[in-house]
This record gives sequence, C-alpha cells and structure tokens, in this order.
Amino acid sequence: MMIKIMFFATLRDYVGAKTVELEIPKDTTVAGLKETLVKKYPKMIPAQNSMMAAINREFAADEQVIPVDAEIAMFPPVSGG
Repeated sequence: MMIKIMFFATLRDYVGAKTVELEIPKDTTVAGLKETLVKKYPKMIPAQNSMMAAINREFAADEQVIPVDAEIAMFPPVSGG
C-alpha cells in the first residue's frame, strides 16, 4: 500500500525531502516503518530509536498498525522548557 510521509526538522535534512511516498506491506507497524526508513535513508540511523510518528495527525505508538491511505508525519525527539 502507498503512504505519504512528511518529515520535520532534522529528519527532513537526513532524508533530503519534505515529503515522500512509499509503498509498504499491509499491516506494517510504526516500528516496521521506522526500520524501512532507516534502511532507505541511512542518515536517519542516529534518530531511529527516538523519532516519533503521527498517523493522520495523531501521535502513534510503535506497535500501531498503519492504515491504508495513511498520512504519516515523522518528528525528531523534542524537548521543551
């Protein structure tokens, strides 16, 4: 299935694009997507264990399955004060 992925902040720099479309197998989890992204974009390796994902504008846990026609946003770790 095809999904649209948007990258923010340093992840955008690692990928070299603001958005990409990617084909993934049905029933892929967020964790599986992260693994796929790191294989496709090795510069993302430093952020692999700390990046966050949102599915259709809602934050998603690593075990969440990505639905058909999902819009994914990937964020680097954030902190605030």
